[in-house]
Amino acid sequence: MAQPPQSDHAEPGEAGAGLPAFLEGVARRYRSALNAYFRRRMGNQRQDSEDLTQEVFVRLARRGQPADIRNIEPYLFQAAAGVLTDYSRRRAVRHESGSLPYSDDDHAPADFSPERVLLGKEQAARALAAIEALPERARHAVLMFRFEGLKQAEIARRMGITLSAVEKHIRLGMIRISEALKDEE
Repeated sequence: MAQPPQSDHAEPGEAGAGLPAFLEGVARRYRSALNAYFRRRMGNQRQDSEDLTQEVFVRLARRGQPADIRNIEPYLFQAAAGVLTDYSRRRAVRHESGSLPYSDDDHAPADFSPERVLLGKEQAARALAAIEALPERARHAVLMFRFEGLKQAEIARRMGITLSAVEKHIRLGMIRISEALKDEE
C-alpha cells in the first residue's frame, strides 16, 4: 500500500514545479494504492487495473490546475470510483465478459460459390418482402425486437401498447417470415 501523504494539501513545491512534476509525484505516491483498489474490485486483473489507474491520472491531468485540490487522496479515489463505474458500464454494453476468443475452427471460410450467394440473396429478399408485408405495428415490433435488440417491455413502452400486444405482433411476424422462407425451399 502507498505511504500516506505528508500533508492533505497539494504541496506548493509540487504545484509550483508545474503540472508534470505534480503528476509524477502523485503517481509515485498513489499508483500502487490505486492499482490495489482496482484489483480488489475486479478480481486481480492486473492489466486492466494498470489501465484504470492510468485513466485516473489522465483525469487529474485534464483538470488543469491541481493546486486547488485541497485533499488529493480523497479526490483520487473519488476519481477512481468514477473510472471503475465507466469501465463497468462499457463492459456491460459491449458484453465483453460474454465474448469467446477467436478460433479458426469456429470461423472456417464459408462456401461463397455463386450459387450459394444467389440463394442467400433470394432468401434475404423473401424475408424482407415478408417483413414489408406485415401490418405496420407488427413490422415495427419485429424490427425493434430482432434488429435493434430491444426487450419486449421497452418495445411496449415505445409503441404505447401492452406487453401481450407486442408478443402477439412479434409472434405474427416470426410466423410470416418463417412461412415465406419455408415456401421456397
